[in-house]
Amino acid sequence: MVLPQSVDSLVPKYAALLGQLGELLVVAAVVYIPGRYLLEPAVAWLFGRRNMDPTIERALQKVLHVGVIVGTLAVAAAAAGFSGLLGGSALIVAALTLAVGFAAQDVISNFVAGVFIVQDRNFTIDDWIEWDDKAGFIDDIGFRVTRVRTFDNETITVPNTELATTSVTNRMSNDTLRISYKFGIGYADNIDETTRILLDVADDHDEILTDPEPSVRMADLGDTAVLLQARFWIGDPDREEFSETRSEYIQIVKDRCEAAGIDLSTTTQHDLSGKLTVDEPPTSLTSEQ
Repeated sequence: MVLPQSVDSLVPKYAALLGQLGELLVVAAVVYIPGRYLLEPAVAWLFGRRNMDPTIERALQKVLHVGVIVGTLAVAAAAAGFSGLLGGSALIVAALTLAVGFAAQDVISNFVAGVFIVQDRNFTIDDWIEWDDKAGFIDDIGFRVTRVRTFDNETITVPNTELATTSVTNRMSNDTLRISYKFGIGYADNIDETTRILLDVADDHDEILTDPEPSVRMADLGDTAVLLQARFWIGDPDREEFSETRSEYIQIVKDRCEAAGIDLSTTTQHDLSGKLTVDEPPTSLTSEQ
């Protein structure tokens, strides 16, 4: 008779628990769906109307999404009567605190680093950055990692702390970017004429700026070549424009120098020539053997 009484006493409790869980799910759906599919798109539309910086906009959208989830859980738990149970359970609170303490060390450091990255005006989405022999465009700045798309269309997932504590070169943070290239000509070639060609090619190219002015300087005297360094500037730089302008400039310089009889094929490498001879061993040594 004891067992049936125990079962009879447990059934109402489990039924009440299932009722609370059902209420939790219903309230969560009622709160989450409008927040996810009405509030978040409305805020995104508002951000778009204000022409907000895409990096800041995406970060705020992620914060809003997390807020919708946390708010949904809090409202649903309170409506279903679970808030008192969770709040009063010292064991659950202690377990959650211990778990968060171990698991969130790297998460918190990366989150803080991400906050500093987002607020940095010189570090935005679609920027072309270079660090630790890696390079690519910033695709997304998350709470824990930043995703960088390489020039081979691969995605690198970089912890925010790595970018926050490493020297990062941003080639798109300013309105202009300087391109430099060294040309080697023979010692018998005319330096002044080559300089004129290098400057004329820069002046004729539509993407090369006239202010700052292009310049040509003698960079070095090699063993077999005189090295001239051409420097010029492009505006609103990106990776594609940088590569195209640099390639076109080098190609046109090559063609004009060939037409003028200027040799660009010289190098600074050492050319070794001569004979290798091996002397016969002394006669005395041969006879002793």
